[in-house]
Amino acid sequence: MLPSLAVADALRKRGVHVTFAGTPDRIEARIVPEAGYELDTFRIAGLPRRPSPTLARALLLGARAPAACGRILRARRPDVVLGGGGYVAGPMVVAAARRRIPAAVMEADAHLGLANRLAAPFARRVFLAFPIAGRSGSKYRVTGRPIPSRSRPTSQADGRRIFGLPGVGPVLLVFGGSLGARLLNELAIDAFGSAGPAVLHLCGTRDYDELRTKITRPDYRLFAYTEEFGAALGASDLVLARAGGSVWELAAAGKPAVLVPGLFATADHQSKNAEYFQQGGGAVVVPEEEAGRAPEVVRSLLDNPRRLGDMAAAMRRLARPDAADEIAEELIVLASA
Repeated sequence: MLPSLAVADALRKRGVHVTFAGTPDRIEARIVPEAGYELDTFRIAGLPRRPSPTLARALLLGARAPAACGRILRARRPDVVLGGGGYVAGPMVVAAARRRIPAAVMEADAHLGLANRLAAPFARRVFLAFPIAGRSGSKYRVTGRPIPSRSRPTSQADGRRIFGLPGVGPVLLVFGGSLGARLLNELAIDAFGSAGPAVLHLCGTRDYDELRTKITRPDYRLFAYTEEFGAALGASDLVLARAGGSVWELAAAGKPAVLVPGLFATADHQSKNAEYFQQGGGAVVVPEEEAGRAPEVVRSLLDNPRRLGDMAAAMRRLARPDAADEIAEELIVLASA
């Protein structure tokens, strides 16, 4: 959702009126109105991988969703539609194609997800974060992943002041999404909770109460979540994280990373994401089954400022900080075609 908001902001700066559509019971129901955009809602659910009553309900909602999206399109009369990826976007892209409204979709990972594979035939453009084999030609554009404004890095001094971190010395940033990543949470606490570099740890809401009792030093700063992610990036010298779409935010900030891809990710797309940045020189990949050695990799990198500098430069070369603007311009062209 945050990449979609980044594109919406880029469009709004160009004088385009933007509205959103989504479900009433997901994160968009909160953050879209907070960002100042109107939200039309319809019912849809993801498809479970195994037969179940939940699957039957999801199939029923999926069959009804294009008609509901059609009603939204009739009311809004848009010139172009952008699907942000995932199962929510598919029905709207299909409904737009039926009405000959130009449509596009975005893919945040190095693997085209099922929903986007199904939607792609109905889209005139597919915006890819990573190059994907077999996805080329005029329909496909490799743009990188749009960066939300909250992820633009502050200065190091401002970032460290905001989070109460030491003004000198290395800082490690650890994060794993809004819920957190339990494996990374436990690794970081066990390795650095009592000694080591200063740490800014965004552990997620699920594990915060349990973890906060294990911190024994003042320069290990633990937070469940922050709206100041750009400040967190600005404060840090190295990042320990999973390898979801947020790796593009690390690249835009020029932050070297130790990436531990999650095996839970569909089609192992996190490993593909991580490998892209490792091959480019900006990251070190530690497979999940070898996650226990990640703290030692962190220590070795923090002890080697020259290598950290080289990795930071590599991340900046790989970054696509103008992805939102590029996509916005393409959408305006589609709307006027």
